[in-house]
Amino acid sequence: MIAQSHGQSIMSFFKSRYRIKGLYLLDEPETALSPKTQVELLKLLQEMSSLGHAQFIIATHSPILLACPGSVIYSFDHSPVKILRYEDTEHYQIYKNFMGTLLSTSGKIE
Repeated sequence: MIAQSHGQSIMSFFKSRYRIKGLYLLDEPETALSPKTQVELLKLLQEMSSLGHAQFIIATHSPILLACPGSVIYSFDHSPVKILRYEDTEHYQIYKNFMGTLLSTSGKIE
């Protein structure tokens, strides 16, 4: 018997499933994944997309998945729906500000 964490079993599923051609709709696939595993998923998404095996529509809060090269980011926080650059997403800004605060001399999280 092989023991896998929840995130590892999700990645095993993704790796086997995305070899099948299709359009995949994903709702927050990062939920069970560590940042390291999110990077693995990002690489898998890129590989499957570039090979023409799959297309993905993803709802995510992950700045890692939002960083997928060649992707188009739509914000549904606006009416009408708006296309955003990665650096203009709220999630990128929050992480950037948080990391900047950790590296600042004050060390005070605001």
